[in-house]
Amino acid sequence: MKLTTNPKVKDVFKNYPKYIQPQLLHLRELVLNVASDMGLEKLEETLKWGEPSYLTKYGSTIRIDWKKKNPNQFAIYFNCSSSLIPTFKTIYKSKFEFEGNRAIVFKLNENIPETELKHCISMALTYHKIKHLPLLGQ
Repeated sequence: MKLTTNPKVKDVFKNYPKYIQPQLLHLRELVLNVASDMGLEKLEETLKWGEPSYLTKYGSTIRIDWKKKNPNQFAIYFNCSSSLIPTFKTIYKSKFEFEGNRAIVFKLNENIPETELKHCISMALTYHKIKHLPLLGQ
């Protein structure tokens, strides 16, 4: 997989508080690993709204962020006008905490259900190929 990275992304990760950096970098690693495991040809790592973001040709943008107003949580964001979060809520209602139709939210010290999150990431990375399917083909 060819990863194209905007050099400013590294600075954004460095500017997060030290205690949250490992969790955000772990989410980044999950996105990159899923993209690679799926055999995607290209993935772009850039900034959208100042947040690390991941784009691919047939996917929907994935963003990662931590907000000062909620210092003990972090999140992975998906396009709120897509059917991604509603689908995730149907499939993984008991596995994740959601913020509206835009994010999966994690508490600072909780274990991330990685298998389920990887599945959500893979649906986002192929969204434009599967969006017409009921429950995105699940």
